[in-house]
Amino acid sequence: MSKQQFTELDTLSVNTIRFLSTDMVEKANSGHPGLPLGAAPMAYVLWNRFLRFNPTDPNWPNRDRFILSAGHGSALLYSLLHLFGYDLPMDELKRFRQIGSQTPGHPESMLTPGIEVTTGPLGQGFGNGVGVALAEAHLAAQYNREGQAVIDHYTYGIVSDGDLMEGVASESASLAGHLKLGKLIYLYDDNKISLDGPTNLAFTEDVAARFAAYGWQTLTVEDGNDLAAIEQAILDAQADTERPTLISVKTIIGFGSPQQGTNKVHGNPLGADNLKKTKEFFGWNPDEAFFIPDGVKEHLAEAGKRGAALQQEWDAKLEEYTQANPEQANYFKLSFSGELPEGWDASLPTFKVGDSLATRQASGEALKALRQSIPWLIGGSADLASSNETPKSGDESFQPGQYQNSNIWFGVREHGMGAIMNGIASHRGARTYGGTFLTFSDYMRGSIRLAALTEAPVTYIFTHDSVALGEDGPTHQPVEQVTALRTIPNLTVIRPADANETLAAWRIAVTRMKGPVALILSRQKLPVLDQSKYAPAIGNVEKGAYILSEAQGTPQLILIATGSEVSLALKAQEQLQQEGVAARVVSMPSWELFEKQDKAYRDSVLPPTQHKRLAIEAGITLAWYKYVTAEGDVIGIDRFGESGPGEEVLKEFGFTVENVCERAKALLAKAQ
Repeated sequence: MSKQQFTELDTLSVNTIRFLSTDMVEKANSGHPGLPLGAAPMAYVLWNRFLRFNPTDPNWPNRDRFILSAGHGSALLYSLLHLFGYDLPMDELKRFRQIGSQTPGHPESMLTPGIEVTTGPLGQGFGNGVGVALAEAHLAAQYNREGQAVIDHYTYGIVSDGDLMEGVASESASLAGHLKLGKLIYLYDDNKISLDGPTNLAFTEDVAARFAAYGWQTLTVEDGNDLAAIEQAILDAQADTERPTLISVKTIIGFGSPQQGTNKVHGNPLGADNLKKTKEFFGWNPDEAFFIPDGVKEHLAEAGKRGAALQQEWDAKLEEYTQANPEQANYFKLSFSGELPEGWDASLPTFKVGDSLATRQASGEALKALRQSIPWLIGGSADLASSNETPKSGDESFQPGQYQNSNIWFGVREHGMGAIMNGIASHRGARTYGGTFLTFSDYMRGSIRLAALTEAPVTYIFTHDSVALGEDGPTHQPVEQVTALRTIPNLTVIRPADANETLAAWRIAVTRMKGPVALILSRQKLPVLDQSKYAPAIGNVEKGAYILSEAQGTPQLILIATGSEVSLALKAQEQLQQEGVAARVVSMPSWELFEKQDKAYRDSVLPPTQHKRLAIEAGITLAWYKYVTAEGDVIGIDRFGESGPGEEVLKEFGFTVENVCERAKALLAKAQ
């Protein structure tokens, strides 16, 4: 791009961004004014001189992405969106941090036009940006043809000291450097202040050296108010196509305020007197709030007009591309719509009675077929591919120079994997999954929570789902994790009982348009249930719970089980029947899906008049009492596990036919 001199209008625009932001914080009497005062110049240069976007179509596939990883500075982003022409009215700025507004305390992608990802916990946006850049590289390699580029954009972000302290950012940065994601450019708001005080109390490392060691290009802008230097740094970042770039921009937090350079301006309103003095420092009218000087909005609108023209050019190129590459163009359009190709499920495997395989193995077979029929399915494992039954061949791995491949080697980086998956999902055009042991879901819980909050359609493959994994012992044996995942709103947790329930679970995962799905899969082999004898998985798993095997006669009690304990419940049902006890067996792979069914269906599975219920699951019992009632019972595990062969560990904790029958009969023996 040809450089142009910066003028007084540019300075006026920067200050408009500053004071719209501080006025928002002041009116709400809540927020973070320090970041906008210090970072407005870099944000302005990026948005006005570099960022390609169309405010009238925030979802244009080939737009540049901007991520404010330092989400506490959300007022800055709302000012930018309003001034650059997005559908975010001034009245919404005036309702900053209020119930029902489009300007919440931290950016939310499902709420506000132009917000790419939901950033709140520090470090998450950093990881999201890596995922966005990864998706861009993959889609470009998949679809672009010589002279016909349908995906070709940058991913930019503003990150903070706090972001760079978080482990999730380190995990993500390490992978981004290895992958040589050269179109990822972060502006680091290097102001040496965090919430509690100066960063030198806890953060004295050489950040540039660390990122250089990761494989990043590192640049420095010594004066965060020097617009020309910021512009040159971004140009230099774009020139290096082999490395992601971190630009350290030396800023002063709360610049221009009486409290500049201190933590007092980080997370508190300036106060009327200090805000007045700040405005006077910049020659601004101290008595006028939410003021936009003449010419500023017209000036900033030019960037959006350029973006709209670029989109028109792109639309024409996409039409040419479609004529030349009809099959690829169809896939491209389908992938961004969220729809699936015709016949996507035709090659899914079938499993027969007599087969015995772990649900992780069944998942692997399903995933193999889905990867062939859905070309935009991309994901991998946190260095556990052989255990998670995800693709493990290095020949098909996503690597520098091989971005067309769809198998991501995340390495031992669970939290980074989760944040990157959220970024891939936010980019659109790709469906993503990631695998690890269930017990390590704790490491990525922050990312899972944000996926649920933003309704990101990602799939988690959590294997080794109980104490049955055996000899690795209690450090690796999940006990509380399934229940913990079930507490997250919008997350659908599915623990299938056999190979066919696993296939049904994958169908749910890939057809789900909104919200993440967690597949909870066994290490040990499980029998394939006879679907001519028992209720079939297809058509029932999506209901969350169903009568798998009805009692012979009127049920005296109900056995409810999930996952590997379902086959145990069926064996106990047979034993109880021989002893004259009629028991219904309910397979309940997903609480969340069951709760979405109407009351009539729920009551048909778990009749309100039948309180004799026994739940069986190799995990903590706490939440099961919702379903078994006060008259019911739970066979579970309310302590950590034991190291030993899996079958022996299960027996040690009472997961035997004999114990299930004994507990069932004890229930019936209770006074009516």
